[in-house]
Amino acid sequence: MGSRYPIQRTLAATPRFTVGRDHHGCWVVQDSLGRVGGLFASEAAALHFADEESNHDVRAVCRAPAGKCVEFDGLSTSGTVMAQASPPRRYA
Repeated sequence: MGSRYPIQRTLAATPRFTVGRDHHGCWVVQDSLGRVGGLFASEAAALHFADEESNHDVRAVCRAPAGKCVEFDGLSTSGTVMAQASPPRRYA
């Protein structure tokens, strides 16, 4: 059974939100407009956030291709990048 969120294959019609993992293994939602996004504890939480922010438009959300890192570098405000998001601490 396929996912309702397609894997991004082309750049022609880029969806607004990309969901994937960063180089730390955390789930990330990246907004192509730089308005919202973040780090999430699970894939389900990241997909839920992107789904809500896109007003449930499945064309606006895609998954990053397998093996591609998606980084969250903070949010853009008037062209200025805010503080970098630090990776969550992991406890054994």
